[in-house]
Amino acid sequence: MRIRLDIAYDGTHFRGWATQPGLRTVQGTLEPALARILGGAPRLVVAGRTDAGVHATGQVAHVDLDDDQAARLIRPGREAASLEGNPHIAALAGRLRGVLGAYADVTVTATSLAPEGFDARFSAVWRRYEYRLADDRTGYDPLERHRTTRVRGVLDERAMDAAARSLIGLHDFAAYCKPREEATTIRTLLDYSWTRGADGTLTADVRADAFCHSMVRALVGACVAVGHGRLAVDDVAVLRDEAVRTSEFAVLAARGLTLTAVGYPADDLLASRANQTRNRRDRE
Repeated sequence: MRIRLDIAYDGTHFRGWATQPGLRTVQGTLEPALARILGGAPRLVVAGRTDAGVHATGQVAHVDLDDDQAARLIRPGREAASLEGNPHIAALAGRLRGVLGAYADVTVTATSLAPEGFDARFSAVWRRYEYRLADDRTGYDPLERHRTTRVRGVLDERAMDAAARSLIGLHDFAAYCKPREEATTIRTLLDYSWTRGADGTLTADVRADAFCHSMVRALVGACVAVGHGRLAVDDVAVLRDEAVRTSEFAVLAARGLTLTAVGYPADDLLASRANQTRNRRDRE
């Protein structure tokens, strides 16, 4: 039985998603909570392995249950149910929240039976991130300090938005990625825009089929350089096309970054999408 989990967390005090010996991580917090309820050693597969300090409101993961774990979904004294619309599966989210605690910095917002062929990582067709930024026009809100990065000066959001839109498309984003051995830096950037809200906060909306390591924070840093006038609007695409890691802009802090959504195809396309993605990763 494969279960889909929808997850949210404040990444401030986590050293990223993935389990690391001696460090507090999201995966390392959730898996023991699952084990307390279901037994065994459940292992989560996640859509996006976020870095230290990165938040999420729309993270997705799956877990495969053996027969004994599936049986423990049913609480003592409760009747069993068919898999379709099984209330015990939906109730797992609440049970996990109970184990995690009332004011936990990670929560499971929903649990459901995964459709046939669903893979939280490989079936995904896009990931969406938000980046929140405050400048001198915004002012300082202490309640938002854990999810907003501050920069000095007043940024030109129109120039930043124009620069962001110039990067959209299928390209080699090596200039905007922290290199990893034998990993491709070719990505399809589907959306990238900047807006300034009524409170003055600048928000980036960034969506791609997948992201390289530190890619979003580098894309943000380049547009901040444009907003400060250190780079021209056209420079960000020029730097991209040079496909070389550069020091022309700073990679901004993780605190402003939130994974807000993961997109999947229709249920009948989940398996083929997962196979397609696996095959491509194997070739990389």
